[in-house]
Amino acid sequence: MSASTAAGRWWARLSDLLPTRADWTPARRDPRRDLLAGLTVAVVALPLALAFGVSSGMGAQAGLVTAIVAGALAAVFGGSNLQVSGPTGAMTVVLLPIVHQFGAPGVLMVGLLAGVVLVGLAVARVGRYVQFIPTSVIEGFTAGIAVVIALQQVPAALGVSGVDGEQVWRVAAEAVARFAAAPDPVPVVMAMAVAALMLVGTRLRPGLPFSLIGVALATVVTVFAGLDVAQVGALPTGLPAPSLGFLDTGAIAALLPSALAVAALAALESLLCASVADGMSVNERHHPDRELFGQGIANLAVPLFGGIPATAAIARTAVNVRSGARSRLAALTHAVVLAVIVLAASGVVGHIPLAALAGVLLATTVRMVEVGSLRAIARATRGDGLVMLLTFVVTVAVDLVTAVAVGIGTAIVLALRAIVRNAQVQRVPLESGDHSEEEYRLLREHIVAYRFDGPLVFAAAHRFLLELSEVADTRVVILRMSRVSTLDATGARVLGEVITDLEHRGVAVLLSGIRPGHDQVLAALGVADHLRHDGLIFPDTPAAIMHARDLLTAAERQPPSRASTVTSTVTSTEPRDEVAAGP
Repeated sequence: MSASTAAGRWWARLSDLLPTRADWTPARRDPRRDLLAGLTVAVVALPLALAFGVSSGMGAQAGLVTAIVAGALAAVFGGSNLQVSGPTGAMTVVLLPIVHQFGAPGVLMVGLLAGVVLVGLAVARVGRYVQFIPTSVIEGFTAGIAVVIALQQVPAALGVSGVDGEQVWRVAAEAVARFAAAPDPVPVVMAMAVAALMLVGTRLRPGLPFSLIGVALATVVTVFAGLDVAQVGALPTGLPAPSLGFLDTGAIAALLPSALAVAALAALESLLCASVADGMSVNERHHPDRELFGQGIANLAVPLFGGIPATAAIARTAVNVRSGARSRLAALTHAVVLAVIVLAASGVVGHIPLAALAGVLLATTVRMVEVGSLRAIARATRGDGLVMLLTFVVTVAVDLVTAVAVGIGTAIVLALRAIVRNAQVQRVPLESGDHSEEEYRLLREHIVAYRFDGPLVFAAAHRFLLELSEVADTRVVILRMSRVSTLDATGARVLGEVITDLEHRGVAVLLSGIRPGHDQVLAALGVADHLRHDGLIFPDTPAAIMHARDLLTAAERQPPSRASTVTSTVTSTEPRDEVAAGP
């Protein structure tokens, strides 16, 4: 392929990811519904954006900037009509260690690099593969994220400051110890009251923004009662000017692993969120690669304004759909409303108590965990329960990306184990047409047919070798390959070893029913070439049995000295030595 042709193909892929006028056709049908939905989402998103900004270690301003910039760009460039993007709890879990290790400039660089990675994944069309992640892994890390976010809120909820560290459970333990030494009930009561209002209020009146109501009440009480609690602090009256002051090309190598982790999380959470949005709506189907592209564009822009890496937010997307959103206009409206709030009410926002934001996130973590789903997966199979538990534990004890890798790796190992158990090598009865009783006796005494059921791959190959090595008192073996679903290089190589071993023991080997794709694998590795050359590979089993009968009949007519082995009539020892020395 020429360079110009390859460039043309990549440009065609990139063009397919760009926005079109058709994206905004649904917005023209009923814009009022989308505008109202966007306003509702903004009311819900405001306290969450502030809380996640603080929780990430970058501050409330970073959370607001992320919600505005990423919310607008992902709405325009993304692959879902209903999705709302911004800072999320899962992302704060990954960002907090980066803040401690590299500081704010490092976080901004990580976000920029993650944006580049996401755009690359979109152009490479990787989005479709996220659907293969097991449900047990998803539920495990979701529950783990909820626990980590809750632990992150312990210092703010207890009114303890100056507690830092990468491992949230140690930070939470230290905060509890400090609180026990000098307890202050005000932050605790405030955080619990906001969380209780959200949880109880949502059950009674799901349509009301109880998170904003709780934060507003806590702010009013704090201001008018003169409570001495930590507050968000002063915010700028507008978006900061874009800047590349954080750019440090020399730090790319050190920051790349963190950037890959952030990109992986952004891709995973965004595509899962898009699937949830599709399930909540009618006739909506997201474009996975465009969604990755939109998140990539958003994360390329957000660091320029001092924001943190963003992803799609399931909670805000659900509110958007339930509020009647039909197009991208709703998510764009949400971003515009947040920008207006920053311009007009930054002073009021600065008085919000951190304990109230901690209460918002504590309630959010409770709503993240679906106990019914966890119980169902735990009861489904032992393997699913193990994967879910392992993913949960690693998420809390180590980090999210490691947990997903461990969960997927464990799920793959268990799946291969199941494949090995289902793959079978069966001795089957011979049926090749009408034979005399003498011919049937000959077949029963000297010919054995084995049928392979399932995949003959590396995981099952060793078991296959052990079973076939036990063949005894047999002069002809027919290997029926028609039910082999998959054949890889390891399986083909083991098949060659079995053929060589049987032939060295004086047993003739015939193959039948090899599929064209599998025959290509065998030919590429040089397996059974001498059988192919000698005409010992047959399209079906009856033909193989007929040939086996002819071999035995010919051997019976030969003098005893030449009839000791059937293989002496069909092949020489030299081809067998070639197979033994081959792959």
